[in-house]
Amino acid sequence: MTTPAIDSTDADGTADTAGPAGVGMPPEAPEALRPHAEDAFAEELKALAAADDRPRPARWRLSPWAVATYLLGGTLPDGTVITPKYVGPRRIVEVAVTTLATDRALLLLGVPGTAKTWVSEHLAAAVSGDSTLLVQGTAGTPEEAIRYGWNYAQLLAHGPSREALVPSPVMRAMAEGMTARVEELTRIPADVQDTLITILSEKTLPIPELGQECQAVSGFNLIATANDRDRGVNDLSSALRRRFNTVVLPLPATPEDEVDIVSRRVEQLGRSLDLPGGAEAVDEIRRVVTVFRELRSGVTEDGRTKLKSPSGTLSTAEAISVVTGGLALASHFGDGVLRPGDVAAGILGAVVRDPAADRVIWQEYLETVVRERDGWKDFYRACREVTA
Repeated sequence: MTTPAIDSTDADGTADTAGPAGVGMPPEAPEALRPHAEDAFAEELKALAAADDRPRPARWRLSPWAVATYLLGGTLPDGTVITPKYVGPRRIVEVAVTTLATDRALLLLGVPGTAKTWVSEHLAAAVSGDSTLLVQGTAGTPEEAIRYGWNYAQLLAHGPSREALVPSPVMRAMAEGMTARVEELTRIPADVQDTLITILSEKTLPIPELGQECQAVSGFNLIATANDRDRGVNDLSSALRRRFNTVVLPLPATPEDEVDIVSRRVEQLGRSLDLPGGAEAVDEIRRVVTVFRELRSGVTEDGRTKLKSPSGTLSTAEAISVVTGGLALASHFGDGVLRPGDVAAGILGAVVRDPAADRVIWQEYLETVVRERDGWKDFYRACREVTA
């Protein structure tokens, strides 16, 4: 039996766009899985701008004080709570913000997982209202990604012209007085890195094909990030390094700080992924953070037992990933409550990067530390089960 066709036209022959369940209606724009910082925290930025009565550098959306408050958190006079985006020394944020208010570019340096990308995104969002002028550094990043490229159809048809030129994010930032971002600067080949020297020193980008140049306007600056584990890959030349003010982002100073960071990020990610709240998972979060900190530092929290450190970084970012993955397991294949069995596999994957050496280190840690620790029996059994 065939299903009769549905007549989707009205009596006058026009299409019916108001049918049941929105048939014929344009679909709603899907919600972004990870909104840009300026979108996710738009209300906070708006409240800060309204309360901000301090001097602002040219083309800055907020004053340096308000930018620092946006990153570190606080309460405004009208009672609006600004959530902290970065948990760490206040002076580090103040130096980073002050650097952007000068003619020096900012280099955020640190081990993997110290929130370099996160901080650069939020700095750009607070300063310029746009964190998307981004160059992602890789071994294959071409010079055009930093300078400019060409629309080859236009180029072949009409020759070099402004209409055929495709500006890079850096060039756009120069022309509009915005903040550009370059991620993983030391992953970019050295000859491509050095295209930044003239941009940062002379604040100009020559366009020899047109006999012109793009001069930076007030408000332009650049934030770069670099992983200090990548030293020796494509080290910055001394000429380029001099153009940056380097700020080193440290690992969280205390276990409480790291637990706070992981809890906040897991809560944010959980909302976007429709996962159960991370507030009830604080015990497992603290356990994951403890394991990572002990293996990372090579000694237990009480200082009594020295440990071998595995080859991985065991960063805060990896702890966030392990807990988020555990919450997904608990949500989709459990009762929604995060338990040791939900995080055990994730921890094993983070610790054991070298199947031979790291597995031995992990097994020693399980038997000498975890097995004897009060209240960790379930965690020990879960880890033994996935390790065997």
